[in-house]
Amino acid sequence: MLDALALRAEHAGLDASAPPQQANIDGWLIRLSPGKAKRSRCINALRQGSLPLDDLLARCQHAYDAAGLPLAVRVTPWSQPANLDAQLAAKGWGVFDAAHVMVLGALIPEPAPTALQALDAAAYAALVGTLRGSSATAIAAHAERIANAPVPYQGFALTDATGALLACGQMVVDGDIVGLYDIAAAVPRQGHADRLCRALLALAHAQGARQAYLQVGSDNEVAQRLYTRLGFVFAYRYHYRSPELKLA
Repeated sequence: MLDALALRAEHAGLDASAPPQQANIDGWLIRLSPGKAKRSRCINALRQGSLPLDDLLARCQHAYDAAGLPLAVRVTPWSQPANLDAQLAAKGWGVFDAAHVMVLGALIPEPAPTALQALDAAAYAALVGTLRGSSATAIAAHAERIANAPVPYQGFALTDATGALLACGQMVVDGDIVGLYDIAAAVPRQGHADRLCRALLALAHAQGARQAYLQVGSDNEVAQRLYTRLGFVFAYRYHYRSPELKLA
């Protein structure tokens, strides 16, 4: 059951993170957004095509050079060919930004969810971008991506009684599964992210979601503990490889 939910989370995450700038090269999904989110400016090796790996990588490199972006491949348990990670490692490509995907198999909402302030794409991208120190280009690309995503994003802010920001986050409800994205606390370690996530899950349940997923840095133990308290469990790990991070 967990394997099926993990694969569903992977597919839902791909749909939710689709930018306008993407194309298919011999079975590989290439994404060319100038935004900060790596999942919207990387290669997802979805299928094994007919081209030799070196030829396929050369075509992808040309596309990323033309877009002015560094080439990076997102490697998951389902990447094709099956030994892709080993082949890229043999070329000396370095690993960076490993992440855990965590899933929640049975979404049970809180009885009295915290009230949230809904934000449109531009307002949300500006808010979370400011918290993270993103550039104006990255904020604009983020707003464009979530405004045009094939599965609608819903962005929210959690504020105190005076209107001061405590935390913000987004959710993407895709049928009966919801993804949580961009969870950020303006005031860390005060329980605000926990309250925000519980409110998002309750709202998603009201909209028909019964399962959930999220992505968190493999080295972010604080966030992982938060999501574990909410009932999420580890499903799988992914990472990125790039020729610009050559192994010594």
